[in-house]
Amino acid sequence: MHHIYEYHHLVTEDEIDGLGHVNNVVYLKWLQDAAVAHSRANGWPGSRYRELKIGWVARSHFIEYLQPAFVNEEIVVQTWISTLQKVKSLRKYRIIRPADSQILVRAETNWAFVNYESLAPRRIPTEVSACFSIVPEAEEPGN
Repeated sequence: MHHIYEYHHLVTEDEIDGLGHVNNVVYLKWLQDAAVAHSRANGWPGSRYRELKIGWVARSHFIEYLQPAFVNEEIVVQTWISTLQKVKSLRKYRIIRPADSQILVRAETNWAFVNYESLAPRRIPTEVSACFSIVPEAEEPGN
């Protein structure tokens, strides 16, 4: 089980905006990619959720942009589960640039667990929640 998952990425030219740095929307994509990769690494790929017709949908995002990223830089998205309740979860993120250890972004997403056919909230099954551990605030990266 991956408690704090690290998603590595090399910034590409098509992720750069007119100001010469990574476009703000791209950071959101990286958060999503890291969350999906973390779930897959813990035994829950998208196909498994779709097969069971259950899974996660984003309810809200908070992103704090601290430093820009540029083409050909390696970034690492660290992600972890902060809370796991009956039908929702708070996932946190930190995007860092290993070359200089700068924190580029702090973010979090509120996720709801739903039935994919009705989109109605549904209790998170034990078989899902058992695959993810809660990272207490004191053990979060940077604390």
